[in-house]
Amino acid sequence: MWADTGNTEKKKLPVGIESFEEIRKENFYFVDKTAMIRDLLQQWGKVNLFTRPRRFGKSLNMSMLKAFLELDCDRSLFEGLEIWKETALCEKYMGQFPVISISLKGTGASDFETARALMCSVIGNEALRFLFLLDSDRLSEQEKEMYRKLVNVEPDSPDNFEMSDDVLMRSLRTLSELLQRHFEKKTIILIDEYDVPLAKANEEGYYERMTMLIRNLFEQALKTNDSLYFAVLTGCLRVAKESIFTGLNNPKILSITTVRFDEYFGFTDTEVREMLKYYDLDDRYDTVKEWYDGYRFGNVDVYCPWDVISYVDDLTDDPDIPPKDYWSNTSSNDVVRHFIEKVGNGLTKSEIEMLVAGETVTKEVHEELTYNRLYDSIDNIWSVLFMTGYLTQRGKPDGNRIQLTIPNREIRKIFTGQIMAMFKEQTEKDGETLNSFCNALKSGDADEAERLFGSYLERTVSIRDTFVRKPTKENFYQGILLGILGFKDGWFVRSNQESGDGYSDILIKIESEDIGIIIEVKYAENGNYDSVCQSALEQIREKNYTAGLKEEGCQIIYSYGIACWRKKCRIMVEVTELA
Repeated sequence: MWADTGNTEKKKLPVGIESFEEIRKENFYFVDKTAMIRDLLQQWGKVNLFTRPRRFGKSLNMSMLKAFLELDCDRSLFEGLEIWKETALCEKYMGQFPVISISLKGTGASDFETARALMCSVIGNEALRFLFLLDSDRLSEQEKEMYRKLVNVEPDSPDNFEMSDDVLMRSLRTLSELLQRHFEKKTIILIDEYDVPLAKANEEGYYERMTMLIRNLFEQALKTNDSLYFAVLTGCLRVAKESIFTGLNNPKILSITTVRFDEYFGFTDTEVREMLKYYDLDDRYDTVKEWYDGYRFGNVDVYCPWDVISYVDDLTDDPDIPPKDYWSNTSSNDVVRHFIEKVGNGLTKSEIEMLVAGETVTKEVHEELTYNRLYDSIDNIWSVLFMTGYLTQRGKPDGNRIQLTIPNREIRKIFTGQIMAMFKEQTEKDGETLNSFCNALKSGDADEAERLFGSYLERTVSIRDTFVRKPTKENFYQGILLGILGFKDGWFVRSNQESGDGYSDILIKIESEDIGIIIEVKYAENGNYDSVCQSALEQIREKNYTAGLKEEGCQIIYSYGIACWRKKCRIMVEVTELA
């Protein structure tokens, strides 16, 4: 953590800030991960690849490495941090290397030509940091011309760099060679989010062309490059060696299953407690843990940093604000959708139900993947869910076989959202049964409504979340009912509507017939249906939920108590007829 300056004003929270230098200079709160530098310098390989899910601090750690290693670095940035204690190591490595640092995060595009241009821009702008090479007395005119080809821009479009295929593919190698010649020191290459252009290329249909470009770029820069001291790459997935790392001599893979470096991506429990204490939010610890903890990297349990920082930032403005889904909003969550769609094709509803209920499913996971084969099989999808953070591990792996589980409440919400979306699609196709169910409710036929609703529950995925409060479990069944009722023409359906002395789960007015319907949904622990139904009806009476419908002129009001447990239900009804 940032050293105490004696200032009583709380530090700002670095929401969305990935620059180590900015965080340190602008008095942002900093969770000290600088011990990673020590471990890397003591145990590095020629090429080091860190794979972690998105929003786990990869870019900030890369910025930290650059700030530490680059020639003439600002040593004050590291004062008081963990790495500062390593006097001998700092003396040997701090500020001792020319560093090439690029991020491919912004190089995804809808077509190959645009993606290629973006990559030229990223590399060209990095090369511009070393414009002094044109005046170097250690470079020949031929070498200076090689540099000019890296920074040449189109005359009519100064933002577009002119690089032939040969220049682009050799660009990182060329720049590292020129920097070594000028400084007489080998170069460090940092490539952040190396697999983003591959992921986008796969989505947009130019995967083979992008694979060829990345493969040639990396082979030139990382294989038999005598000017390279070492390289560090980060990404979400470990792309198969035969895809882009062909011929590369054994890159050191440091994935989410690797014990080494396990605590440097994500926040540990101690770090989260310290942050909450610093912002006087100790009382929100249980909530933060339930929603954003649960990831297992190597031998360490970690929280998602993006979520924790975002929520704490919101809490500093509004201490009563509930937790929300921050992480999923940074991606499309297509992998979960593909996963749910595989029901009946190598995946059972029972496996999804076990995951949502907080249980584990043991699967064979393969860390090496290619983006154009991600969804070819259910086995690949299991691996992708694990590598990208939608699932995490429990216990110790048995070879490739790993116990997988949903890490926390936030990710569980993503799964349940996709399940509900699938259910709604199914409901739209089932108009006859839908009408039968609604007609049963409208006529007070509780037995028929129970039969039809039970059949819906049998066909969809049950959400038995054992880790959340009962009202949250009830939300699933309420959501299914709303999904069914929302397609009925002429029915005015409201959820959690204020009526009488409280808020009813579902309130319906059938305008053409002056009929009203009130539904109270409860979760029946261990299948105790009858008493739970009676309790729901009693709540409707005690809270006078019928008051609103009476005011709206309803002459007949059906009050339904619905008790649900797993895929079973019980429905009871009371009828109020107004003179």
